[in-house]
Amino acid sequence: MPDSPPDSLAEDSGAIERSAMAKLAWRLMPFLTVGYFLASLDRVNVGFAALQMNQDLGLSAAAFGMGAGLFFVSYCLFAVPCNVMMVRVGARRWLSVVMLAWGVLASLTSLVQGQWSFYGVRFLLGIAEAGFFPGVIYYFTLWFPTQRRSRVVAILMIALPISSVLGSPLSAALLLTDGWFGLRGWHWLFIVEGFPAVLMGLSLSLVLPASIRTARFLTEAEKRWLETEVAREPKDTTIKAGLSFWQVLCNPYVLALTLVYVGATSVTNALSLWQPQIIKSYNLTTMQVGLLNSVPFAVAAVAMYLWASHSDRTRERTVHTALPLALATLGLVCTLFVHGLAPMILVLCVVIMAASMVKGPFWALATEMLPSHVSATAIGQINALNNIGVFCATYAIGYIRTTTGSFATALTPQLVLTGIACITALWLGHARAAHRRASGG
Repeated sequence: MPDSPPDSLAEDSGAIERSAMAKLAWRLMPFLTVGYFLASLDRVNVGFAALQMNQDLGLSAAAFGMGAGLFFVSYCLFAVPCNVMMVRVGARRWLSVVMLAWGVLASLTSLVQGQWSFYGVRFLLGIAEAGFFPGVIYYFTLWFPTQRRSRVVAILMIALPISSVLGSPLSAALLLTDGWFGLRGWHWLFIVEGFPAVLMGLSLSLVLPASIRTARFLTEAEKRWLETEVAREPKDTTIKAGLSFWQVLCNPYVLALTLVYVGATSVTNALSLWQPQIIKSYNLTTMQVGLLNSVPFAVAAVAMYLWASHSDRTRERTVHTALPLALATLGLVCTLFVHGLAPMILVLCVVIMAASMVKGPFWALATEMLPSHVSATAIGQINALNNIGVFCATYAIGYIRTTTGSFATALTPQLVLTGIACITALWLGHARAAHRRASGG
C-alpha cells in the first residue's frame, strides 16, 4: 500500500490536534475555571463583608488590611511545598483535598469574633488555597502544548474578573439578608459562598483524568499526538536544566518573573479587596456598589481572552506582557487626578483590564522559559513570592488610607511596583533574545 501524501498526513495531524484540543477544553477547562472562580470569590469576598463586618468587629482599615493580607503570607509559605506534594500524590487527589479545605475554612470565616480570630482564619485559608492555582498551572504543562498555554491560562484566569462581575452583586445581595435566622448579612455571605467549594472538592476526582494515557475521552491517535507534543521541550527554556531545588528558588530569571507577576496580580487582588470601599466612599447604596464594582472586571474578562489569543497566534510573549503593565501604570497615575465617580470607574476599568491582560501571556512566557523538570518548583516559587508582594500591597493600601484618608494616595506604591514590573518584563525579553543568539536559535 503506498504511503500517504505529505499534505494528507499534515491534514490528518491537524484534524487530530483540533479534535484533541477541543476535547481537552470541554473536559478540563469548565471544571477548573469554576474551581478558580470559587477560589477567587472566597479570597476576596471579604472586601464586601467588610462593609458590615468591620464595624461589627471593630476593625480599623489597617487591621482589615492586615487580616486580608495574611492570606497571602500563608499562601506564600506553602505554595512551593504544596506543588511539590501535588507532583508526588497526583493532581486529582491533591486538588480535591485543597478544595475541600478552603471551602470549609471560607464558610468558617462567618464565626470570627474579633481581629485575632479574623487573622487566624485568613492565615489558614491561605494555606488551604496555596495548592490550587500553582497546581493547576503545573497540571496544564502535563496536558497542553506550549503554543496553547496562553489561551488556556487566560480561560482559567477569566475566573478572576468573572468572580467580581458575578460575585459583586451576589455578595451585595447576601449582605441584604441581614437578620435571617439571627445572622448578619456578612455571616450568610461567607457561608453561602464557601459551601460550593466543598461540593466541587468531593466531585473533582471523578472529573479530572489522572494522565493522558488513562483519559478515556481521547482516541489512541489523540493520546499519541498529545504525548508527543507535551513531551517536546521548548527550544528556548532560557533557564538551564540541571538546577537543584535551591538553585531554582534563587535563580535570577525566576525572581524576575516573580516581580513581573507581582506587578499585575497585586493590582487585581488589592483592588478586588479595596475597590468596594473606594466606590462606597461616593455615598452609594450597597447594591449600587455591587453593580458598579462588577463593571471593571467585566471589561477585563473580555480583554483578557482576546489579548491571550493574540499572543498565542503571534507566538510573542514579551510585548504582550510589558504593554499591559505600562497601561496599568498610566491608569494608576490617573487615579491621583480624578475625583468624580464616573472618571474613577473609567480609570479602574483601564487599570484592572490592563493588569488582567498580563496573565495569559505571562504564564506562557514563564513555562516556555522553564525546563520541565524544574517547572513545578519554579511555578510554586513564582506564585509564593507573588503573594508576599500582594500582601504588602494590600496592607500598604490600608495603612496609607488610615494615615492620609485618601484612597488615591494609598494606590501610589502600587503605581511604582507596576512600572518596575513593566521594565523587568522588557529586560526578560532582552535576555531571551540574547540567549537565542548565543545558542544559535
